[in-house]
Amino acid sequence: MAVRLHVNGSVREADVDPEMPLLWALRDVLGVLGPKFGCGVAQCGACTVHVDGQPIRSCVTPVAAVSGRVTTIEGVGATAIGRRVQQAWSELDVAQCGYCQPGQIMSATALLKGKAKPANDDIDAAMGGNICRCATYTRIRAAIKQASGQKTEA
Repeated sequence: MAVRLHVNGSVREADVDPEMPLLWALRDVLGVLGPKFGCGVAQCGACTVHVDGQPIRSCVTPVAAVSGRVTTIEGVGATAIGRRVQQAWSELDVAQCGYCQPGQIMSATALLKGKAKPANDDIDAAMGGNICRCATYTRIRAAIKQASGQKTEA
């Protein structure tokens, strides 16, 4: 079945089963490789994308359930918040292996869209579903604080 998706500002068509997870439609059919497969059960956050600005786990979301605009790590830099988050990530050397970072950045961007100056508890709640095997959580929190214009802890 042909499905129309709005991905990173472009309308794309994919001939896929409507029950195919969005992650696989993006990666395998449309060639959008930023969202990563981590666990396949919506527990790690590596596959996080935005649909109409809201973070979702694309590994468990059927293509048929997506009717809004999809933004991936490839497109999030088109927003001011996304650029600030990516810049902070780079300046603070957040990534080590980098595998989880697209999902981390997508979750952080969604957080800052909803709460311009998040407290540590807000960050922990918003980011708690994103797993980083390299344990860069302290740098992730500092980058979110920096992107929001707050002072970071030393």
